Amino acid sequence: MNPFSVFVVDDEESVREGISLSLEGKYRVRAFPDGETVVEAVREHPPDLVLLDIGLPGMSGIDALRAIKRFRPDVVVIVITAYEDVQTVVSAMKGGAFDYMVKPIHPETLELNVGNALETVRLKKEVRELQERALRENVPLFIGKSDAVQDVMEFVETVAKSPDTPVLVVGETGTGKELVAGAIHFRSPNFRGPLVSVNCATIPKELIESELFGYEKGAFTGASPGGKKGLVEQAVGGTLFLDEVGDLSLEAQAKLLRFLEEGEFYRVGGTRKLKVSARLVSATNKDLTGLIAAGEFREDLYYRLAVVKVVVPSLNDRREDILPIAGHFLVEFSRKFGKPFSSISREAGDALKSYHWKGNVRELKNVVERAVLVGKGPELTSEELGLPAGGALALEAGTAPGPPFFPPLTAGGIEFPSMMESLERHYFREALRFSGGNETRAAALLGINHHTFRYRRRKLET
Repeated sequence: MNPFSVFVVDDEESVREGISLSLEGKYRVRAFPDGETVVEAVREHPPDLVLLDIGLPGMSGIDALRAIKRFRPDVVVIVITAYEDVQTVVSAMKGGAFDYMVKPIHPETLELNVGNALETVRLKKEVRELQERALRENVPLFIGKSDAVQDVMEFVETVAKSPDTPVLVVGETGTGKELVAGAIHFRSPNFRGPLVSVNCATIPKELIESELFGYEKGAFTGASPGGKKGLVEQAVGGTLFLDEVGDLSLEAQAKLLRFLEEGEFYRVGGTRKLKVSARLVSATNKDLTGLIAAGEFREDLYYRLAVVKVVVPSLNDRREDILPIAGHFLVEFSRKFGKPFSSISREAGDALKSYHWKGNVRELKNVVERAVLVGKGPELTSEELGLPAGGALALEAGTAPGPPFFPPLTAGGIEFPSMMESLERHYFREALRFSGGNETRAAALLGINHHTFRYRRRKLET
């Protein structure tokens, strides 16, 4: 049976039965004699389409239409009228009706109008599903395929399925903890809600309560005349990300703990208890267990924050990802600065891989940005990187230089930017030159399969 559901509403039993019989077998059909019952049914179990008579007793068809659209704006409504009264039809269309039909309704007209309406519903569902899938799947987490990264990504996929379980993200500065928080949010049931981020280290301790929970009108000197919603309220239906949570004062920790335990709070200066639904993700680069031992962090708060803990690996612990990440930034900043960079030299690649990245991915990004800004291209050299002398691995005497590193055409599931076709052409030419014209080897150098290589090569040559 067709998956679409249709509600038929008419106070005349013969009309209800006639329309229902015409549609049964094609759609899931329910019939209603008045506006009140159909509005309640739509509120509880919304259909795809409502065929709604205008001249209903009690609640009018127009009032029923408005109620349906108020509670379920996505439900498509076709109104039915006994005579083509322009004013009534205009009122219905302004109220959100998709179309209208005039009695008596011929089977061909019914089939055509219902088919058109449900085709619109189908297309909207497809677009919404594509948007949601893109939003869920195309939020980058990490670039790279090291075991450490894959383990984190798989764990995040599992953790994200809960809409409200608190998560604590720990890792060194610059490892991408905020990316993990974003991935958890956008892969969770709350992904259509807001992601509200705050760096706890930047909020003075005397303002933390009003920033998190808001304040009422006149709560303190200098308060906004209309009061203010706090970050917790702004995150309703989504995720609140508290970065550098280890920097909160003990007083602020107590207020946050109270909220986590009770799920309720008061605005500063308020008397009305508020309750919100939002997921809390926190992050820190500090050893919270050490802070607990030193009396600087509340143990009870730690256990509330760390119901689930995600440990983000440092860049030095996933060194095989250094060149793919550098290649990603090379493309990004080549586009930004209008530079022709297309590859990283063997010497530069060795320097990147052997360097100790204290600042992790953030430091690597800064290094590549500076090198692209001051360099000429098309190949990024070790001199342009400007890393400390002795940081790069020395090539053994007599060793033939290896292949240059080509930034991958895909990175972390994100397609290579289409607007850089000239750069892509250069990739293909260089890969073919290095591989002696062998397409299979050239494809392997670029990190794509042979079929994709041949397809893209033909596209770029046309």
